[in-house]
Amino acid sequence: MSSTILDILQAAAPAAGEPPAWIQVMPFVGMAVVFWFFIWRPQMRQQKAHREKISGIKRGDQVLTGGGFVGKVVKIDDQYAEIELAPNVKVKALKSTITDIVGPGGSAPAND
Repeated sequence: MSSTILDILQAAAPAAGEPPAWIQVMPFVGMAVVFWFFIWRPQMRQQKAHREKISGIKRGDQVLTGGGFVGKVVKIDDQYAEIELAPNVKVKALKSTITDIVGPGGSAPAND
């Protein structure tokens, strides 16, 4: 009985051709555009801004490292920065591990 119902439904359905191939690809193109504008493009802008900030570091700036240390830049070259964390405590860090340049007093307390 079920085969007769399927035969009747197939006979009643209009003959439809396959859609063009470009229509089947459109959802993937749409997803790529969404990923580009909402993920990749903002990330590239953020990386560019960070590179510019790091390249602008100069002697005497107070910086925050990726490890959470805050110190004053004593010496800087192409790849490394020598950072003074405390009096007579200097560390050599990769410039790429510096996450931010902080102001002399840091940021204002959250409860003000």
